[in-house]
Amino acid sequence: MKALDVARAERQELCDLLLEVGPDAPTLCAGWTTRDLAAHLVVREARPDATLGIVVTPLAGHAAAVQDRVAARAWPELVRDVRTGPPLLSPFRLPGVQGLADPFEFAIHHEDVRRARADWSPRALPAEEQAVLWQRLARASRMLSRRSPVGIALRRSDTGEMAIARSGSPTVTLVGEPLELVLRLYGRRASVVDVEGPQEAVDRFESAHFGV
Repeated sequence: MKALDVARAERQELCDLLLEVGPDAPTLCAGWTTRDLAAHLVVREARPDATLGIVVTPLAGHAAAVQDRVAARAWPELVRDVRTGPPLLSPFRLPGVQGLADPFEFAIHHEDVRRARADWSPRALPAEEQAVLWQRLARASRMLSRRSPVGIALRRSDTGEMAIARSGSPTVTLVGEPLELVLRLYGRRASVVDVEGPQEAVDRFESAHFGV
């Protein structure tokens, strides 16, 4: 399984879930309903001018206005736009971009909808998908843990493989399946991850902010 296959599968499963729960369901993204989340995904792929507002403060108002207009679309139309993917002239249509940028994006937002419900439980992902997520996490973890006050090691609970996310002393070890580790390093507390290490280090890790 390739990264693009993971991205496509997670996109379709997320869209199926969006239609199931409707436009007003909660998500793990603070202040966002499923309608807001769907609009974000459409804007991300179709309006790079607005996407810049996420990181460029002077453009934040423009980004919010564009996302609000997109969110006002009829729900089936909005989900259809997420499902069909980036339009022809989108940067995301360039070769390799979706495989690079989308596996985490859609896996995480899929779980943002799933785990906002009280009865959520971890998904049993295919081993091939977990392997893709682990491979990408091993490369991205240094950036994701850059604000950690302690060293971080990652250990897969399913295979025992390890990676160093951040060197340092003291160090904590995060133990979980790759998807769960991805979620935790992206700041989602609704994840099944054990944090092992000296209690002081664990406490410092738990108090830190993670995510892009």
